[in-house]
Amino acid sequence: MTDEYFMLQALKEAKKAYEAGEVPVGAVITMRDKIIARGHNQVERLKDPTAHAEIIAMTSAFNFLGSKYLPDATIYITIEPCLMCAGALYWSKIQKVAYGGFDEKNGYQKYIPPCPSVENLGVAPRPFHPKTIVVSGILKEECTLLMKEFFRERRGG
Repeated sequence: MTDEYFMLQALKEAKKAYEAGEVPVGAVITMRDKIIARGHNQVERLKDPTAHAEIIAMTSAFNFLGSKYLPDATIYITIEPCLMCAGALYWSKIQKVAYGGFDEKNGYQKYIPPCPSVENLGVAPRPFHPKTIVVSGILKEECTLLMKEFFRERRGG
């Protein structure tokens, strides 16, 4: 199984959100090349600003495993996680975070200082656990296009 295969599965989740009128973000969590959890944005449906795809998928994975940590798991997210979701991923100690498109408006990188401080010279600051591997740009065009279509449709153009 490849990163692209699992990102396509996350895109299926994002399309579910799109069809429900939610911001189209999807996520899947894998362990040993098997999907153990899925999620898509449900903020409007649940009237909960924390009901992001990543949070829904993590809660499902924690329940499935009976654990509060995901050190052997990978999460595939269609769009760069926001700072809230990045923080939740930090606490989960997830092994790998893989995302597709970048989110210049709400992504976690917007809140990271552009240059390293004295404390972390040579190390790009990030809100994930130090052992977490971060990969970006997987199926970037497909993930970004879905978001652009959603907002173009909502804005009537």
